[in-house]
Amino acid sequence: MLIINNYEDYKSYEGKELGVSNWHLIDQQQINKFADATLDHQWIHTDEERAQKEGPFKSTIAHGYLTLSLIPYLWKQIAEVRNVKMEINYGIENFKFGVAVTVNSEVQLSAKVKTVLNLRGTVKVIIQATLNINDSAKPAYVGDVIFLYHFND
Repeated sequence: MLIINNYEDYKSYEGKELGVSNWHLIDQQQINKFADATLDHQWIHTDEERAQKEGPFKSTIAHGYLTLSLIPYLWKQIAEVRNVKMEINYGIENFKFGVAVTVNSEVQLSAKVKTVLNLRGTVKVIIQATLNINDSAKPAYVGDVIFLYHFND
């Protein structure tokens, strides 16, 4: 776990891989709860029997947005940003989904700091996020996450 206390700490990691999170199991219960929360009950996510018989993956799959929603949770296993008044999830860019995440897969986030900018006291950080799937050569996705930080003086 990396500890980042200020802009200078962050800047020292620019262009570097920060590390990986723990593995996280995505089970059917999590998929179903996400479907309920987002009102997205497409059968490929929630109907285990139909997905096994008719689906291209022979099982249910996690929603792409479910896997994206794991970024804050998994990111906090890689780095702890301290001395912050406020942290804002500012945006996501250039995300490409490579492989579907089938039910009961384990996923792990890897993070690389692409850029760190000090915008008159607001620190803008672009992290390249890659969601790896255990036992898969291809990642579930790769893309950029943008955070804004307001550090304490």
